[in-house]
Amino acid sequence: MSAVAAPSNSMPMPGGPIEGPSAWRAYAMRESDEWIHVLTGDEIADIDAAIERVDIDDRPIADMGRIDFYMPALTPVLDGIRDELLRGRGFVLIRGLPLERYSQRQRAIAYWAIGMHFGRAVSQNAMGHLLGHVIDLGRTNDDFTARTYQTRDRQFFHADSCDIVGLLCLRKAKQGGLSAIISSVTLYNEMWARSPDLVAELFEPQYFDRRGEVPPGQQPWYRMPIFNWYEGNLSTHYVRRYIESIRRLDEVPALTPHQITAFDLLDEVAEDPEVQLRMDFEPGDMQFLHNPQILHDRTAFEDWNTTDRRRHLLRLWLCAADGRPLPPCYAGRWGSHAIGKRGGIVVESAAMHVPLEP
Repeated sequence: MSAVAAPSNSMPMPGGPIEGPSAWRAYAMRESDEWIHVLTGDEIADIDAAIERVDIDDRPIADMGRIDFYMPALTPVLDGIRDELLRGRGFVLIRGLPLERYSQRQRAIAYWAIGMHFGRAVSQNAMGHLLGHVIDLGRTNDDFTARTYQTRDRQFFHADSCDIVGLLCLRKAKQGGLSAIISSVTLYNEMWARSPDLVAELFEPQYFDRRGEVPPGQQPWYRMPIFNWYEGNLSTHYVRRYIESIRRLDEVPALTPHQITAFDLLDEVAEDPEVQLRMDFEPGDMQFLHNPQILHDRTAFEDWNTTDRRRHLLRLWLCAADGRPLPPCYAGRWGSHAIGKRGGIVVESAAMHVPLEP
């Protein structure tokens, strides 16, 4: 589909609805298990052998790459999943990692081994964490320096600043904490059907809050459109909470009624059960998402009282060597828009490392 300019919009847009595997709908996914891969005995044996080979002499996990993880049964499967992530429906759930047989370091290595088949790890925060811990640290979304993964609040739909984001469930919450995802292509299609004029607003640049994680020489905000039409792909970046919180600065203009109405429509469509797919992680489940085409959310949760039972997930942000082309505006958040050289949050003096504890 060729790009056209809508009359009320200065940015390129698709000429209408977008078709293809990325335009999936939740009701169809609920009727299928094609997006779930259950690890086989041979694939788990591959992971066990890979851990045994590299888990020696306290070797830093950050120094391990795909070349270190020879897994003859699992690698072809992961290569197929990677293609589905980048050029298909954009998400997968890998189920059945046997956490009970591994130490905390071995769990991290197993997860890292799988992640390295999808891309190179990039920093997830100002501390240079290449492996993140998604756990309630007692913070709330009312704190403009907090990231929502440090709270038990609902996250609301958003995209992270990397090609692929992965989550490994170590422990579930007492109640809640479900993952919810939507196809941003389906989101666009539904909005287009209801109001093309409001859709056009989302192709215009918006201000986003950096939440205190400011790279050298940058402002406390970055600007980019929510919807980006570039080289035949729709790529989406949305974090409404950060669009709103940056308005605390006087130099950032107030939101217009038209912008607010457009965001409200986006959120309304995202809540549609035919659009939104939810999944309840079990320990050992790994979810991988392609950020340019999937928005994700997490429901609020009630946690256990004891520290050793708290909800805990490990997270990877990955830069794919063969990711999709992205427009130059992504450099404002991803550091670069160049394929294989982008993504992550890098601030001055941050040392890249893999923490094994939160």
